[in-house]
Amino acid sequence: MGTLKENQHAYQVDLLTALRGELSDRETTAVLVTDQKGRPCLDVTDRTFRTRRVYVHIAFQWFYWGDRPDERVSCLRLLPAADRVAEAARAGWHEGEQGELGLDLTKIIDAYRT
Repeated sequence: MGTLKENQHAYQVDLLTALRGELSDRETTAVLVTDQKGRPCLDVTDRTFRTRRVYVHIAFQWFYWGDRPDERVSCLRLLPAADRVAEAARAGWHEGEQGELGLDLTKIIDAYRT
């Protein structure tokens, strides 16, 4: 049995591998890679050959490819998730840098201090 981080990494790879298969069925190019921080992700190419990285957020059970509300989808239902990612790729990724999804815990802590 591995460590928690190893198990989480394996779970992310399993989810991304399943998503990659579904995207392939939808004629959307996706390649499983590891980013510079060691996180597994899919490089997904849009209709203009721009690439975005699709990650798994384990705590929220999301696939996400940016920080905008329309750039995430539940990974609990794989087929609708694949439809949404493929649809976003067909429409084309938005211009500019890919946003990073993260939690600002200081905002949560500050809310409870007042």
